[in-house]
Amino acid sequence: MPLVLQFPNIDPALVSVNLFGLELAIRWYALAYIAGLVLGWRYVVGLMRRPAVWGGTAPMRPEQVDDLLTWMILGVILGGRIGYVLFYQPAYFAANPGQILAVWQGGMSFHGGLLGVAAGVVGFSLKNGLRPLSVGDAVAAAAPIGICLGRIANFINGELWGRPSTVPWAVVFPGEAALSCPVDWIGPCARHPSQLYEAALEGLVLFVLLFIAIRRGALKRPGRVFGLFLIGYSVARVALEGFRQADQQFVTATNPHGQVISLGGDLGLTMGQTLSLPMALVGLFLVLRSVRAGERRA
Repeated sequence: MPLVLQFPNIDPALVSVNLFGLELAIRWYALAYIAGLVLGWRYVVGLMRRPAVWGGTAPMRPEQVDDLLTWMILGVILGGRIGYVLFYQPAYFAANPGQILAVWQGGMSFHGGLLGVAAGVVGFSLKNGLRPLSVGDAVAAAAPIGICLGRIANFINGELWGRPSTVPWAVVFPGEAALSCPVDWIGPCARHPSQLYEAALEGLVLFVLLFIAIRRGALKRPGRVFGLFLIGYSVARVALEGFRQADQQFVTATNPHGQVISLGGDLGLTMGQTLSLPMALVGLFLVLRSVRAGERRA
């Protein structure tokens, strides 16, 4: 029998109280969102207090970051939920529209949240007469903090688990994860702790890489940090989808004979990979644009 790790049965709720028959809970997932937003806000404030990294003048005053935070909260929550509804469960929510607002039951999309944040950056910048690309750079520099905490919360919740594996650090997750291994699987149904892989690569490693880029003057070129973030996240997500249990919503296509073929699963594209590829192209465009703008100034 392969060596595996049992899932540390952590209660998804940090604190739970029953008030007049109504159960109120503070969940790790909600705390991850709050902590990510607060730490990201403080990091952006710190960047605005360092005009030298921007080439002489920061794109906005430190006190304006407080208002930006409000826009980011709305962008993350609304964009993440709408993205989940449209990208992952459109048929279910079309039949059950009353469940769309039930965010406490789970269901958020990173790519939808990214679009919501991008819309918030543009709206906030236009309202305050700021440069959207420079504001986007600041937000992108802080984004890996929230991603890292969010993936750790996914692990605590025992959700978004990885594919079956026999590596020594494979984890036996509870519930459906423990019951859905291949029929010929021998031993406990252990899986890659892909949430922790993502926390490390999409969060910690990406944050360090962007920090190094900022130290080398990336914020002096509007759009460069944002572009590097899009490329870095996309590369990490596409690679790590090979360890994460594939989404049920695969991309499908029709062959010349009119037969529907699946491009999902082990040999094709998952939904996460499909949404990340155009994201990488946008990031590449922004980086090349910043290079050309720098050459023109030179």
